[in-house]
Amino acid sequence: MTENPQFQQGIAEFNRELFFECHDTLEELWMDTSGNDRLFLQGLIQVSVGFYHFFNRNYKGATSQFTKGLGKLDQYRPRHGGIDLDTFTRQIVAWLALAEQGVTGGSIGSEEFTIPKIHVVQHQR
Repeated sequence: MTENPQFQQGIAEFNRELFFECHDTLEELWMDTSGNDRLFLQGLIQVSVGFYHFFNRNYKGATSQFTKGLGKLDQYRPRHGGIDLDTFTRQIVAWLALAEQGVTGGSIGSEEFTIPKIHVVQHQR
């Protein structure tokens, strides 16, 4: 998966905070994917859409997408597709909590949080 140029493009878009573009890129790849990687890609897409909603102040949509994405990615931990999912999903959980505060009308304070990056790790034997 890590060698796939479309996958690499989607990761680069996510890391540049181009969440809508990341969604489009990974969704195109997802449509042509079968097997174990399909649900994994869907989880990454949902997290990306969650950030898109969050920064458009659609906290209910962000909460929904973060929750769905985390549910899918959790089964691939600690890493899959070259991605350190333990670190990544912990960071997403913090953003999910912020989105939930937004749904209830609470203060968000997202400036205190760093938007996570997707880190590709080397395979260990």
